[in-house]
Amino acid sequence: MPEYPEVELLKQYCDSTCLHQEIESVELREKIILEEGTIKDFERGLVGRSFETTCRHGKYLFLKLDDEGWLVLHFGMTGDLQYFKGRDQEPDYVQLLIEFANGYHLGMIMPRKLGKVRQIADAGDYIRWKGLGPDVMAQDFDLQAFLNALEGRRGMIKSALMNQEIMAGVGNVYSDEILFQARVHPKAKVNDLDQVTLRRIFDCLKDILGTLVDVRLERDKLPRNYLLPVRGAGEQCPYCQGEVKNIKVSGRSAYYCSSCQKMPG
Repeated sequence: MPEYPEVELLKQYCDSTCLHQEIESVELREKIILEEGTIKDFERGLVGRSFETTCRHGKYLFLKLDDEGWLVLHFGMTGDLQYFKGRDQEPDYVQLLIEFANGYHLGMIMPRKLGKVRQIADAGDYIRWKGLGPDVMAQDFDLQAFLNALEGRRGMIKSALMNQEIMAGVGNVYSDEILFQARVHPKAKVNDLDQVTLRRIFDCLKDILGTLVDVRLERDKLPRNYLLPVRGAGEQCPYCQGEVKNIKVSGRSAYYCSSCQKMPG
C-alpha cells in the first residue's frame, strides 16, 4: 500500500504536471472507488475547474480546486497516477481519467480497485472525519507529539506505528524498516519501551521516510544497511548476516532480524 513516501512523491508529481489547467472532461469508470455520491455528480463537479495546489496528510492526497473544495485521493493497495498526452498512451487499469484543455490527461491507476476518490468542501474537516492522527512528517510532529501519540498505549509497537488514528503515514513495509534500524522487535509492547528507545524509533521514522523521498524510492540508492532490499524470509540481515524472519503482527506480515531486534527485558 502506498505510504508516506509514495504519496509525497505523487503530490510532487501533481505539482509539476497538472496544476492550473482547465479540466475538460472526467471519466470515473468504477463506482466502487467513489466514496460518496453519484458518478454523474462527481464528474460534473470537476469539469470546467482546475487544480490550484496540493497537500498531503498521511496516505491521502488532496488537490485544491480553483474556486472551492478539494478532490481527495486514497490509493488503496496499488494505486498510482500518470500524466500523459494521447489516449493511445493510456496505461492499463485507469479507473479515473481526467482530461485537460491542453490535451493531456491524468489517470488514476488502480488494478485492484481498492482506492477511493471524493470531492470534499474542506481538507481539515475531512481529516477529522476520517479520524486520522497527526501526519508523521508534519513540521509540528516532533518528539513530544510522537510520545503524546503513544502515551498509554499497551499494544505492539509495529501495530501502533501502522495505526492511522494514532499517527498517519506509516504502513506495513516502512514500519519494518523503522523498527529494524531502531533495533526494536515488532512485537515489543509500547509500554515496555523506555524513553531512549522511543526517541530512537522517532529519529529513525523521520530519517527513513525522508531518505526514501530523497532517493525517490530507488532501492539501489538506499544506504547499504537498509532492510528493504532484502525484506523477505530467509534473506540475510545487512548488519549481522543473520536470517531475516517473518511473523504475524495484528494479522500483517512483519520482517525482522531475530539477532538484531530483541524483545525488551
